[in-house]
Order: sequence, then structure tokens, then C-alpha cells
Amino acid sequence: MTDIINELSGIDADFIALRERRADAVANAQTSFEALLEPENPGDFSYAERYTVAAFVTGISQSGEAAKFYLDLLADESDDALVAAVREAIAAGTTAGPFHQGEFTIFAPESDLGARLAAALDFAHLLTFHPRDADTSAVGHLDAAGWSSDDIVSLAQLISFLAFQQRVVHGLRVLAGSSVSTVSTDKEPSNAAGSIVKTVTNTGWKPGQNTLTPEVVKPGKFVNHSLGWQPWVAPMEKADFTEAHLDSLIKPERIDMPYFRLLARDPAALRARTVTDLDIFYNTEGGLGRAERELAATVASRYNGCEYCASVHQARAKEEGGDADAIHRLLDEGIQADLGSAQWSAIRDAAVALTSTPFAFNDTHVAKLREVGLDDLSIIDVINSSSFFNWANRLMLTLGEPDVPKRFR
Repeated sequence: MTDIINELSGIDADFIALRERRADAVANAQTSFEALLEPENPGDFSYAERYTVAAFVTGISQSGEAAKFYLDLLADESDDALVAAVREAIAAGTTAGPFHQGEFTIFAPESDLGARLAAALDFAHLLTFHPRDADTSAVGHLDAAGWSSDDIVSLAQLISFLAFQQRVVHGLRVLAGSSVSTVSTDKEPSNAAGSIVKTVTNTGWKPGQNTLTPEVVKPGKFVNHSLGWQPWVAPMEKADFTEAHLDSLIKPERIDMPYFRLLARDPAALRARTVTDLDIFYNTEGGLGRAERELAATVASRYNGCEYCASVHQARAKEEGGDADAIHRLLDEGIQADLGSAQWSAIRDAAVALTSTPFAFNDTHVAKLREVGLDDLSIIDVINSSSFFNWANRLMLTLGEPDVPKRFR
């Protein structure tokens, strides 16, 4: 099957060869597409629903070629009425982000979308532009619309994967010098679609019957020590793990971690995602240093507001020889902090741009990365590392919440 990222980015053979230096990441990004968009057994989360979500997410994000690709897949799988409803939803929901504590768009369940898909697009809009604003009520909203625990995990994985895919595609296009359409980075949601949509601050959603509401002590700030994490959707019980579920963990000890037992509800997606992660961050055959990859992960997490991911990856950046004082300033002061070196500043600026829209990332960022000594493989590592944490952060922020361990309270 054609590699979707290569196809959408339009890169030539030389850049494809550079991508292939991270062969597991390339192969498993494609496998993630297949697991989430075209699984052998889609179950209750139908192909038409999956293509609807993908077309909507890429459409509202102003990823023109990707939106057309997914709309074409949807048109092959559904009727004209659903395609028209999705186009209307895209027109209503297009904006930029991510934002924190702001308004976002929700869709009327009585529209041609129906209650189940309307709830999915509500969740998709939240994850795409407001992941930091998610709470147990967002999961409850899906629960109330008939989404099972397994399908909520698959839906969150799909939306989060698309955040990664779009950023890699755009980053590669810029790196390769392809012309990139000018898009708005400050567009507000539109009410042009009339009764299909409303823009809200307070949704009125509530935790559902199957929503977990754990008691946690939230960190309240970005910290330089480890954190726990508690899910809002029930993880799988260890006794229910099959060989496929165990295989999806890659590392057997992860069965003791609620996060991985939760994502194992979609084992094919979890396995592909994990192998992508490992190759992006641990394949050190040329390219960017480990500390710098972890820096990009920490920057994306700091920008997106994911205290848990930032706590993990700031520690790894220091373990790999990164400047601890600079990392602490990043945690304390935010993405504008003085990182103490031109190279780290250039990586930070690129990671912020890719995370923010991602169309803020442009040839100026590529030029600065080259000026501080990064070759094209290293820049691909910056793109991959930053983009991956737009996948990871969204899962952490919308399926559960961080918890301060007792020893740090």
C-alpha cells in the first residue's frame, strides 16, 4: 500500500530515503493508519465513522490535501448526505489552535450527523484545538452517545494520530522546499452552518455511567519529578489480556501501568504507536542527539499543557546529557524561556511552531535549524519528535489526568 505520509507530503526519493533511516517509525506510522482507519474488523466504530472523523479533523485544521484524501475515502463508503453534513461541519468548525480555556464548537445531534457522530466530532474539535480543556465530562459525553470504552480509546487514538500525521506531512513539505498554501493561523470558529453548530465555553456535559472519576492531587504546575496518571476510562483487567494484547505492550512490564492497559483496548493501534515512538526517540544511527529529541518532546508537552508528559521527558533530556538548568527554566517559565544555546533555541522554536498550528512552521525555522548545524536527517528527527508528542499529549490529556505521588505532596 502507498505510504500515506509520503503521498500527502509529495516528497521526492531523496527525502523518502532519509525518512527510511527511521524505518520502524515510517512503517508503523503507516500501520497506525491501517489500524485506526482501515482495521480488518472495525466493530461498532464503522469505516464511515472513522473516515468522517478523519475528514473533519484534517478539514478544520486546514490541511487541504489531507482533507480531500479523507473526504474521498468517506465518499466511497457513505452516502451523499453524510458527506454534505461533514463538509458543513468542517466549514463551521475550522479554526486554529490549540487554545486553553477558550470556546470550541459542538454539533447538533439532530443534524444529518446523528447523535453518535455529532458527539465524536465534538470530541474531535476538543482534542484538536483544546486538549488541555478536556475533563471527565468529555468522556461522559461520548458515553452518553453510545460510544463503548473500546471505541472511545480508538477514537482518541485516531484523532491524536491525525495530529501527528498532519504535522509530519507539513514539516516534510517545508523541509523539502515544496510550496505550502498560506492558511489562517488566527481563524475563529464560524456559525455559517447555522443550526448544525454552536460555539460554547460551558458544554453542560457530565461524566457518564461508565466514566471513572478518580481522586487525584493535581500538580498545579510543571514539575521536575515523576508523576502518576489516573484514567477516566476503565483499563483492561490483566486477566482479560490475550496474546495480541500482551504483544501490543512491547515491554511486558507495562501491563502494570493503567495507561497501557487502557490503550490495549485497541491492541493493533497501541503496538504500532509504540514501535513508532521507540524508533523516533531511540534510533541513534545519525541524526539528532537523544537529549535534543527529548527537548522537542518536552517543549511540545509544555506548550500543550501536558504536565505528565513534560515530567517524563524533561527527566530523559537530563539523563541524556541535556542542560538541566535550561530544562528547569523551560518548565518554570514556559516556552519563551532562555535555553542557553542557539541550537536548543532553534529546536524549541521549531517544536512550538509545529505544535501550535502546525502551519506556523515554515522555511525560516528550517533555515535556523540548518544554521545551528542540523542536517536534514536531524531536522526530520525534530519534526518527528515534536509531532509525536502532539499524539501522546492528546491521549494523556483526554483519557485521564496526572496525579502527584504521595512522596512529592
